This record gives sequence, structure tokens and C-alpha cells, in this order.
Amino acid sequence: MATETYKMWVGGEEVEGRAEQLSVEDPSTGEIFAYCHAASVQDVDAAVRNAHAAFKSGVWSKASRHVRAETLERAADLLTKNLPGLIALEVRQSGRAIREMNAQVPTLTKWFKYYASIIRTEERSVLPTMGKLHNWIDRVPLGVVAQITPFNHPMLIAVKKIAPALAAGNSVVLKPSELTPLTSIELGKLLKEAGVPDGVFTVLPGDGFKTGKALVSHPLIKKVDVTGGTPAGRAIGAIAGGNLAKFTSELGGKAPLIVFEEANIDAAVNGIAFGSFIASGQTCVAATRIIVHKNITNKVLSKLRKKAESIERRMGSPSNPESMMGPLISTKQLENVRTLVDDALQSGVWVYAGGKRMSGTSELDGTSFSNGYYYPPTILADSPQHKIVDTRIWKEEAFGPVIVVVEFETEEEALKLANDSEFGLGAAIWTLDLAQAYRVSESIEAGICWVNTHHRNDPSSPWGGIKSSGVGSENGIDAYHAYTTTKSTIINYATAEESIANDDWFREGTGEVRYG
Repeated sequence: MATETYKMWVGGEEVEGRAEQLSVEDPSTGEIFAYCHAASVQDVDAAVRNAHAAFKSGVWSKASRHVRAETLERAADLLTKNLPGLIALEVRQSGRAIREMNAQVPTLTKWFKYYASIIRTEERSVLPTMGKLHNWIDRVPLGVVAQITPFNHPMLIAVKKIAPALAAGNSVVLKPSELTPLTSIELGKLLKEAGVPDGVFTVLPGDGFKTGKALVSHPLIKKVDVTGGTPAGRAIGAIAGGNLAKFTSELGGKAPLIVFEEANIDAAVNGIAFGSFIASGQTCVAATRIIVHKNITNKVLSKLRKKAESIERRMGSPSNPESMMGPLISTKQLENVRTLVDDALQSGVWVYAGGKRMSGTSELDGTSFSNGYYYPPTILADSPQHKIVDTRIWKEEAFGPVIVVVEFETEEEALKLANDSEFGLGAAIWTLDLAQAYRVSESIEAGICWVNTHHRNDPSSPWGGIKSSGVGSENGIDAYHAYTTTKSTIINYATAEESIANDDWFREGTGEVRYG
């Protein structure tokens, strides 16, 4: 199969970049299957200025909200029509199992439709200003906004950011992960076909150090929205703050999942498996710290082991609909997972499933695990002499299919373990006791807390963290508002005679005057 070369998306067309081209790898085989042009510092400057010119022209920023809504709705329709090709490309570049992408990618239409409905139905506030003054509030776009997206959900996270930004009337410049840039470029073509004017949506592939830094530090960028690791988020936030640009970030996580004695164990185990092993554990809300009541720990561990072994037995090529889980994204990510797991095992904790890189061939379809970056579902827990909470993996984000299991006795102990993290993005509680669910969820330190489920995501539901897990949130009306600024308009409707009588501040003589 010939290796295809992709270009940047600038000004409504494919454009060559002047930086070193990116090599796009298939994580399941380790083979380079595509190349992608990347943006130099000069390319970034030219593209941002092009986006700014489009914004200032008003072709999108001042277009009727109904025109923008109709365009987003057409984008949803075109996404549906192009699903097979987009899903296949997403699987190839990310290594995500096609059964996951077949479930995830079709739902992205909801974001375009949701934000189309927001701008169709948005109401303006009229404030109770004193006197004969009429004061209303409009929401206006910011200008050119920068979006930085990661490798784990290339299309999902891009669409979550693009939809509210375009709905608000901004010009968007997207820098996708250098590991998975291809579907973002295809989104550019789709949005043009839907009616987004040239220059309003731009895709600049490239690395973070050069392309990303040049983008977020550009003086014309009015907002930066990033999903990624906490160290990168801090660095980007500092740059954005220096330019007084708005900043939203969804960063790292070590999500706790508490299983109480009152839970349905089978349902909880299914929930743990989904929350922990979907996307090969490469999600910021992955359930990585499983906190189980001591009376049911053995049952939960036994059932989890069987589930993990079942998943591993049915792993194969990501393009195989029967494959349960794909590889990690890269050799770097594989080494990160291996390092943290090996460190835990060397400390003396027990491994109940997995624990080392996969090799040999798949029982499912003969895929060579040795060629790709495959790591099995892995379960670690305390040994009689060693505690998992004393290992690096209790605190550090592995970003892979690895969970640690600890036990507790009281609600207070469970909460202490759950909140023992610098991160605070997602958390989950499993219990059939409603009062318990309410008490514990109220005290969980996380921006998202699920009860008897995990990883549920809807366009209307805010998605963001606290502590080191980010600033602000995606989704919902708040995300739309974050891509706008308020404009207050005040009209004096008093007659000229009334204004002359009441508003001559510097009239001769003394007497009461109005202020404000």
C-alpha cells in the first residue's frame, strides 16, 4: 500500500508546511503508513493572520446565528455520510479498536447539533438598570482561538472544542497531536463542504515544542483550549496568561473508583473494566485507582481477573471488529507504562493479571503483538508485606490499561484514599445505597463524579477538573460562554428635554446631580 502524504489545512485548502514532515505510525504494527506536512513558526504566523483576517471580515463572526447553526447541522450530516472512511483512518492512526470507534465517532454529530441549538435559542439578558435606560447583554466572539488536542480521542476532543468555538463565531486554529493529525485535516475538508468560510477553520499539524509554542504565544490568539498532560498544560497556561488570552484546559487524571459493600458486584466489575480499559486505558478519566470494601475485595479481584483475561484473550488487530482492545499509541507510551508497572512489581506488590508487554501472536486473528505496542489489561494489588499506595503508580499517571486495587473499611477511609491525589478530573462510586452515594459524591474532590456508571459524556454535561486536572470545562452552555465575551449596550430613551433637565452635570449653580 502506497504511503500517503497529508498537507496542512489553511485558508480552505491543503497547504504545504515548511517544518519537517511528521511520520504517522500504525501503533498495531509499528509501520509508518502516512506522512503529514507540519507548520513552521512562519507558517503559524501566516495562518493565524489569515484566520484573523477572516474574523475581521465578518464573513463568519458577524453571520446570522441561524446561518451558523445551519452550517453546524450540515457538518453533522456530512460527518454521518463520511463515517466509514473517518473511522478507518482514526483506527489506523490511533490504534483504537474499531468496535470502540464504531460506537464513539457516530455520536460526534451530537456536539454540532447541540451547539447549533444553543445559538438558535439563546436569549439576551435585559438588566434592571435604573432610570430611562435600556441595558441588554450580547455575547460576541473572541477572535482567533487556538485548540490543542491529544492523541487518545483525536476526533472526539477536536469536535468538542470546535463546535462551541464555531457556534460563537470565532476563527479556529487547531493543532492536533503529532501522533494523530490525519482525521483533523479531514474535518477541515468536511467543514468547508458544510459551508464554513475559508480561513475560519485551520489545522496546523506539528510538534508541541515548535508549532504548538508558536501558536499559543501568537499575540493575535485570544483563547487557548488544550487537552493534554498537566506539565504541558501549566506551560501553555503561563504563555496564554502572558498574552492575557483566555485559557481552558483538561489535563491529567488518576480517577478513583470506589466499590462499596452495598454495590452490585457484577455491575461494578463491568463498570471498572469499561472505565479502566477502554481506549487501552489512555483516557484522562480512566479508572486507575480501584478502592474496594474489604468484605468484597476477594470477590472483586477474582471477577476482575477473569474479565482482564477475557479481554487479553480476544485482543488482536484494531481493525478486527472482534478485537476487544488495541495497542498503546507509541513506544514512548509503552515504556512509560512498563516503567511504572515494573517499579511497582519490584517493590513487592502482587500482580493479578497482565504485568508485562505482550509478545507472540493473537489467538483471535494472528496479529503479531511483538511488532505493535500491545500491553494487556493489568491488575496490581497489595501483597501481605507491601502496599500499592507506597508505589509511584498510585500517584503517577501511567496512561495505559493498568489498575491498582486497594481495600478500605469505612466511608471516611474510602474518601481519604479517593482524594489522595493531585488530580481531580473524574471519579466513580458504586453502591445501591442512595444516601451513601449522595454523601460520598458530595465529598469527592473531582470535577465529574459518576454513580454506578463511568465515562458517560454528553454535549450538555460539563467536562472538566479541579486541582491539577485543569481550568474550566468543555461541554454545556459554559463552554459556549467561554468562547465569547459579553458586550453591554445601554440606551438612554429619555426625551431631549428630560436629558437636558437631568443630565447637565456641570450646570450653573448647585443642586442634586445624578451619578451612574
